[in-house]
Amino acid sequence: MAVQPEGTPCWADAMFKDVEEAKRFYGEVLGWTFGEASTEFGGYTQAFADGKAVAAVVPPMPGQEEESQWCLYFASRDAAATANRIRQAGGEVVLEPMTVGDLGTMCIARDPSGVAFGVWQAGRHEGFEAVAEPGAYCWAEAYTREPGRTDAFFPAVFPSYTTKRMEADGGGDFRVWEVDGGPVLGRMVMTSGDFPAEVAPFVNLYFAVPDCDAAVERATGLGGAVRFGPMDSPFGRFATLADPYGASFTVIDVARTTGEVPKLTDVA
Repeated sequence: MAVQPEGTPCWADAMFKDVEEAKRFYGEVLGWTFGEASTEFGGYTQAFADGKAVAAVVPPMPGQEEESQWCLYFASRDAAATANRIRQAGGEVVLEPMTVGDLGTMCIARDPSGVAFGVWQAGRHEGFEAVAEPGAYCWAEAYTREPGRTDAFFPAVFPSYTTKRMEADGGGDFRVWEVDGGPVLGRMVMTSGDFPAEVAPFVNLYFAVPDCDAAVERATGLGGAVRFGPMDSPFGRFATLADPYGASFTVIDVARTTGEVPKLTDVA
């Protein structure tokens, strides 16, 4: 798969204290297989769906053994320049741009509301080899308690973004960012009724599955928990899960849709 346009989600990984158990869980739930752990890069292990690289798992670095969380990386032509825009827009660069062999350059950041994400400047590793196929990444949403700050931040960091408002039944405040006319990221508001104060802002990743209910059953049978759903939608039948290590993610059967897709309108 070619290098993605600036600001497009291009890779995902997560740290797990028990990588072997994480591999077992995601192997069963998403059908992943795994490559050899890279000793050069701290045990970094790529996950594959039908032979295509779709994510990675890695042991935590010393002092980072906290609860696991998936990290979504956005494509950048120049990670250093993107890091500068992150700071100028009021965000925090947690990990300064770092060259990873000949694979590329990465950095980790947070938006002004605390949403954590990664930036990836591709080298030999261009990112996802499959998207929206069974077992592969297909969508993501940034969850924030301060939508105004998040809404201003991401288009400032990724100037290619255009902002749309989703016109859904029942109202709600949901935004979508597009690149070249295609949606790349959603924005949700964390309400106090749905998210306890101790839950930090985050990016929720969606992975495609051939059967949402079967994936939920496998996940709960392996110690995971259901946080929302399963539920039918115009985008597919989906459920949000927590793996046994605390990382949240959503599984979605994009072939099983119900209802009309809500309209998107421009936001000035």
